[in-house]
Amino acid sequence: MGRFLNFGFFAWSNAPTSIFAPAGTPAHEIYGLSMLVLGIVGAIFLVVTGLLLFVLIRYRHRKSSPDAAREPTQIYGSNQIELSWTVIPVLLVVILFLATARVIFTTEHAPEPANALQVTVIGHQFWWEYRYPTLGIVTANELHIPISDPDHPKPTYLTMSSADTDHSFWVPRLAGKTDLIPNKVNVMWIDSHTPGLYLGQCAQYCGTQHAKMLIRVYADTPAQFAAWVAGQQKKAVENPATQAGEAVFQHNACISCHTVAGTVATGRFGPDLTHLASRDTIASGAVPFNAANIRAFVDNPAHFKPGALMPPMHLNDQDLDRVTSYLTSLK
Repeated sequence: MGRFLNFGFFAWSNAPTSIFAPAGTPAHEIYGLSMLVLGIVGAIFLVVTGLLLFVLIRYRHRKSSPDAAREPTQIYGSNQIELSWTVIPVLLVVILFLATARVIFTTEHAPEPANALQVTVIGHQFWWEYRYPTLGIVTANELHIPISDPDHPKPTYLTMSSADTDHSFWVPRLAGKTDLIPNKVNVMWIDSHTPGLYLGQCAQYCGTQHAKMLIRVYADTPAQFAAWVAGQQKKAVENPATQAGEAVFQHNACISCHTVAGTVATGRFGPDLTHLASRDTIASGAVPFNAANIRAFVDNPAHFKPGALMPPMHLNDQDLDRVTSYLTSLK
């Protein structure tokens, strides 16, 4: 039984969205607070359960006892007991309040280093827009950040707002939740100490596709991040092999919603597609990026995301093949 419990906790703590495997400073602070709360409530559970079992066993009804029919001695009030169950809970609440206040102050009022990376996050139904104002990059759904060395911190500060309804940005292994609210700006910071992919989720119900509004944060080494930035800063390159697909893209409603830098497509309602083929997924992390999925999504987005705001394009098979070839070339 113990082995099963240990294995269960190990599997839980190694889940991609587990708070028990922190990989950043805010997440470590939250993890420490969680362990304190679990310890206190666990101790309370053991004490209450132990006392309850003791009373049930010690004072259980015994038919063979000569005093079984006699009413037990009645005790009315105990100053010691009433004092203890008043003072102890108050002390525990004070401890939890102070511990929580310390974590909030540590994470929300930490001084911002001069070298911090700035990213603007905009929540949409049902995808994420990421803008790097100092780098001139606009992308969607997959957030890239450099890792932060604890000896030389380089956190990423996320300035957040919403384009429509309430959303909530939550990557459990990196930090706590922060809400994205229309006409209000909230700020949070993350700093991954280990390279890798960290998964998250919109944590505020925002409509039909809330469950598929996923978050992917790539913590890159300095070299990986520099290479990614260089790739994202490139403009779209003319490709004779995909000109027919580009024409289909530009002569349909695609350009009203999407941007492809360096072309006439300057729409802002949908995700920026300038470097679509550099991403691992589409549909806000819900579907792997490949030609078959791109074709199916363009044909009918509801195939993957029922209720998606993008309408079906109603293209014929030839035009679908052409626009798919064009979109998969946008690296």
